[in-house]
Amino acid sequence: MTGGERGFGLGRCVALTLGSALVWGTAHLATGHKRTGMVLLTAWALLAALVATLVLVGGPGLLSLAVQPGWLTAFAVALATVAAVWTIVIVWSYVLVRPANPTPGARVGSIGLAAALCALIIAPSAYATRLAYLSHDVVTSVFSPTSTPVIAQDPWNGAKRVNILLIGADAAPNRPGVRTDSMTVASIDTATGATTLFGLPRNLQNVQFPPGPARQRFPYGFTGEPPYTPGLLNEVFQYAEDYPEMVPGVHRGQRGPALLKRTVGSILGLPVPYYAMVDMAGFAQIIDAMGGVKVTIREPITYGKYSEGYLPAGTRKLSGQEALWYGRSRTNSDDYVRMGRQKCLLNAVAKQADPITVLNSFEKLATATKRAISTDLPQSLLPALIDLAAKVKGTQIKSLQFVPPLISTVYPDWDLIQQKVDAAIADRPAHRSATAKAAPAPGARPSASSHPDRPVSLDEACG
Repeated sequence: MTGGERGFGLGRCVALTLGSALVWGTAHLATGHKRTGMVLLTAWALLAALVATLVLVGGPGLLSLAVQPGWLTAFAVALATVAAVWTIVIVWSYVLVRPANPTPGARVGSIGLAAALCALIIAPSAYATRLAYLSHDVVTSVFSPTSTPVIAQDPWNGAKRVNILLIGADAAPNRPGVRTDSMTVASIDTATGATTLFGLPRNLQNVQFPPGPARQRFPYGFTGEPPYTPGLLNEVFQYAEDYPEMVPGVHRGQRGPALLKRTVGSILGLPVPYYAMVDMAGFAQIIDAMGGVKVTIREPITYGKYSEGYLPAGTRKLSGQEALWYGRSRTNSDDYVRMGRQKCLLNAVAKQADPITVLNSFEKLATATKRAISTDLPQSLLPALIDLAAKVKGTQIKSLQFVPPLISTVYPDWDLIQQKVDAAIADRPAHRSATAKAAPAPGARPSASSHPDRPVSLDEACG
């Protein structure tokens, strides 16, 4: 029977419709539809128990599901199904308990209540489904699929550390190709999350390639294409792309990362299986999507291509464009000071990209991320990477830059670099003999900031 047949008033109609929206089957039981009411109540109880279990037991593991395309698709379908069923239950419940002989105002009010309850279910469900779709799009667009299985208990195959090459690419309209103006290896302890960043300057010369076709072509160190290029480390990426024989059997678009990973890994004495490259202009869009990033500027920094102004000293929030100049400006400083600022910028973004900020700007961030980031990290490793990132957040990230006066960029001491890396990873004082001391780079002037020969905390270095 309907509410009209039972003589339900407006107040009881409102109460039972609202009750059914909160606990399925309430209106059905009140109107004598006991079997249907019990089925709906049981379904509601099972759904509530499932959600509670996922939240209480799943905990941080839920975040790892958000980077798995299969789970994202299943979540979107399940959410849309639950929203549809919930909406049907609300409408069905209202039909059963709608007022008998209502006044025009009561009819409009009761219908408005049912419609509002449906909207409260549909709107957030549609938003969450949209987020799931965007997440699926980002994961499948940015990260590469792989057929190699990953063992959940040991995703890093027993490795004590995972090393990822972080590349900042700064393309320009008058400069064809990709120049990797920022190259840093993040070496992460897979058990504790303790992370050390090893930074190599872009102007490192006479770079020694690992054994292979590249070494055969440049047996005495990379020299580029004189007199057109000086043969710096930041040319290796594009050189490999232009000359396929440098990395035989590797597809275009991956030749540059492949050779650069091997070269940087050979310099540091570390295996570097993965890379992530950020286009600096796209990075500015990511910062804008976050609503800006707060950094501490120690000395005024020239702003703009034609020195339109300055970023004043002090702690302030920068827009994407301002952050871009904070990280790239060399006016009144040098490459090595810029390297330090870039690490400070990455550290600030990582710390300020909290879940609330990400959710509030998710669509903009997703769009900017697809444009700005390229990587060979496989989709299958993303859950493990999420867990590892949580460990990293609980530690102090340390940084060691191989720049003058520690390392000459013209005559690099390759043995000393590897000694420093080994000492940093072992977390013990680095030892060097008098004969291992690096000569200062010809023409190099002292940097505006100190460059110690041991890792320093980014929190300390960045103020």
